[in-house]
Amino acid sequence: MAALQNSTVEAIRNNQAQLLSEWTKRLEASGATRNLKEHDLAQQTRDFLSLLLTGLENGNGSKIAAAGWEDTRQFLEKLSQSRALLGQDSQQTANFIFALKGPLFALLQNHYQDQPALLAEQLLEVSELLDTVGMHTIGTFQKSREAVIKRQQEELLELSTPVVKLWDGVLALPMIGTLDSQRTQVVMESLLQRIVDTGSEIAIIDITGVPTVDTLVAQHLLKTVTAIRLMGADCIISGVRPQIAQTIVHLGLDLQGVVTKANLADALKLALTRLGISLGKAV
Repeated sequence: MAALQNSTVEAIRNNQAQLLSEWTKRLEASGATRNLKEHDLAQQTRDFLSLLLTGLENGNGSKIAAAGWEDTRQFLEKLSQSRALLGQDSQQTANFIFALKGPLFALLQNHYQDQPALLAEQLLEVSELLDTVGMHTIGTFQKSREAVIKRQQEELLELSTPVVKLWDGVLALPMIGTLDSQRTQVVMESLLQRIVDTGSEIAIIDITGVPTVDTLVAQHLLKTVTAIRLMGADCIISGVRPQIAQTIVHLGLDLQGVVTKANLADALKLALTRLGISLGKAV
């Protein structure tokens, strides 16, 4: 594959202002500047064009995996991460690169207007280079986006499993929604850590908000109860509605040794009794 001519690189270097202006106009027209500040976009376009020239001058062609493109790859990774955090999609992110094609092609057509064969060759080289860079950008964007989504899911899991201190020595964990393996892990980690932090003796797991209880859910609950006991604390499961009780019996699930209560109030009353605390109505 033929390499880019020195004349092509010089043409790009000598017309940076024009390229940046036309490139920015195309980005704005395509909607790729959504949620971006004007000075940030100007800085990013200048930095990328400078890195592009540096990579070309190192003679690495379109092989952006080469050492001469290391700074460019790092720039694209940071760019993709920032776009993912801003809520842009992969098309908008990739268009940051692809929108440069038009201005570059126009520049080369004018530069090689008397050399059609060389023009075709250089246009192909530039196109392949930007395609390679664009695909690398999409790949890094997808990884960044997946990382953002994973972090958001973990945060939602933590928010959906709050550990509440009901009394000195008594913690409660109200469960809402489906209980799966990943969520069980988050539940155990947060609850066990709170037991350590507060020195609580009893933990109440309230499953009033859990829509269904099947064999898998019961196994997850038992694992959590076992972990709590290993920490030296007792566990009470509350919110066992008639439908859930029937389901547990029908499935033949063994909850022997696990204390259950119909509601959180009854569970708290039992917990206080175990702690030797008695409550009475004010006269």
